[in-house]
Amino acid sequence: MRKLSIKKAGVLCLALLTAAAAVTGCGAGGTEAAKGSKTKVVLNEVAHSIFYAPMYVAIEEGYFEEAGIELTLVTGFGADKTMTAVLTGEADIGFMGSESTIYTYVGGTEDYVVNFAQLTQRAGNFLVSREPIEDFSWDMIKGKDVLGGRAGGMPQMVFEYILEKNGIDPRADVNIDQSIDFGSTAAAFSGGQGDFTVVNYMLLHP
Repeated sequence: MRKLSIKKAGVLCLALLTAAAAVTGCGAGGTEAAKGSKTKVVLNEVAHSIFYAPMYVAIEEGYFEEAGIELTLVTGFGADKTMTAVLTGEADIGFMGSESTIYTYVGGTEDYVVNFAQLTQRAGNFLVSREPIEDFSWDMIKGKDVLGGRAGGMPQMVFEYILEKNGIDPRADVNIDQSIDFGSTAAAFSGGQGDFTVVNYMLLHP
């Protein structure tokens, strides 16, 4: 029972943060909440993934409703699309990597978004080979064609970081194709492109 209580408390904390953000962004919503009406919040997730299972549990168990939130969940299928939804007012909150926030801020967006919660601590990325490899070493990737995903995207940046940590120059030692949107890399790889591809947790399950 103690573990369940702690988990529920954590989810409720996230729900309350969501409510606070919604009220901060819209004075009318706060007035409605005070009268007993639920605060409407549109949340755009970058992908529908098992990585966000705690949120789905919170929705199904009614934790958001208990906190006075009427939540609408939308899947953006890409951080760039999720960010656009937030900036244009189609969504109140976006679940995505922090890189999109940095890009929009550096780009001079006046009404920029603010990161207010960390939901995950590890990148769920995998390097997939076209041929079976029993004893993999990072040297095997030198000179190979790799589908890395969108340039500037979190999976691509994490991949380059790992290469550098293993003494491999991402620009000189590997041919990384950054022209394919990350959501399309699995299909491109299945179609015969690349020797390796960077695959994310969101592409490994329905």
